[in-house]
Amino acid sequence: MRTALVVGGGVAGPAVALFLRRAGWDVAMVEAQPAPDPIAGSFLNLATNGLAVLDTLGLRDALLADAHPARDMVMWSGRGRRLGTVPNGPAREPHRASVIVRRGWLHEVLRTAAAAEGIPVRYGARLVEIEESSSGVTATFADGTTAGGDVLVGCDGIGSVTRTWIDPAAPAPRYTGLVGLGGYARVPGLEPTPDAQHFVFGARGFFGYLVRVDGTVYWFANVTQELAASAELDAIPTAAWVDRLRAIHADDAFPVPQILDHVVGDVRGYAIHDLSGVRRWSRGRVVAAGDAVHATSPSTGQGASLALEDAITLVSRLRGDADHEQAFADYQRVRRPRVERVVRYGRAVDSRKRVPNGRLGAAVRDAMMPMFLRHAAADTRNAWLYDHAAAWDEEATSR
Repeated sequence: MRTALVVGGGVAGPAVALFLRRAGWDVAMVEAQPAPDPIAGSFLNLATNGLAVLDTLGLRDALLADAHPARDMVMWSGRGRRLGTVPNGPAREPHRASVIVRRGWLHEVLRTAAAAEGIPVRYGARLVEIEESSSGVTATFADGTTAGGDVLVGCDGIGSVTRTWIDPAAPAPRYTGLVGLGGYARVPGLEPTPDAQHFVFGARGFFGYLVRVDGTVYWFANVTQELAASAELDAIPTAAWVDRLRAIHADDAFPVPQILDHVVGDVRGYAIHDLSGVRRWSRGRVVAAGDAVHATSPSTGQGASLALEDAITLVSRLRGDADHEQAFADYQRVRRPRVERVVRYGRAVDSRKRVPNGRLGAAVRDAMMPMFLRHAAADTRNAWLYDHAAAWDEEATSR
């Protein structure tokens, strides 16, 4: 039986491990974090195409048990004017809409499935070195322990050690100019927003929210600022972040200020980066997937879904007696054009989130957007985002 070591326990890692187990591999998984973090990353959009991969794994219903259906993305100006509505999924197909889900819940669904398949996972294993031989590959971790397999799949995120081992000259992640913040709130009297998520283009910042049936508000904000180190952002306490957001959105219409007045729990800020242009996704027995080789701004709503697509595409090519190097090359050939197109799309969306040049800039933006969004409900130009089919029954050989 062939063996694989999967590095990373986020979205791509467990999905790769599950597909490898289905393909008959002996799989072990390691994760750098000391334990699962149920609030890490707040929440995310899981798009139609990502849900399709979960369906192949038999996990769609489990995920939907704690998800918010979000058929529509409703756009507002900071003054409370409705600018338009964009479908959060294929246009004219509301039954195939995407959902909003806590990142921690998505992780839990995948972890639970991996445990049910007997896939071992070790936490606190931070990858520091990779060594390859003719018979296998060995990973060394910060605590001095090692693990290995016939192949290593690096799903170790945007700061990937795997990526730099594969190609020391690989490009670095690019800062988008935005800091992301997010959390939860409970606002007395605020009505649920079934089937929708709302986005506010304020005069000084971008804000999004939805309200669950039980009254829990999921909210996020994008703040335009110069790049700051992660440690610097981590050191900012919740109260300071909330005070800053209150100032940014003080002039915005209901319910943005009210949400910020009723925040519950911790608020964390993180610099939003993306990554594209990685020319080598594999080297010998080592391959990378997910954010390790491509990362898109959360503005696309596609990050987790692309990771799931990577998993099914990679392992579909490793099935049977496929040569691993040829399988890795075919996986990159198939995936790279799509993921880089999504990154470009994210950059275009981010450009509309940055603070406009004063009140006049905001007024021009708010006047133009309704014209652009007037026919969005029937506009199929973004169908390529959602209609991508990463099928498990594809042949493992190169095409």
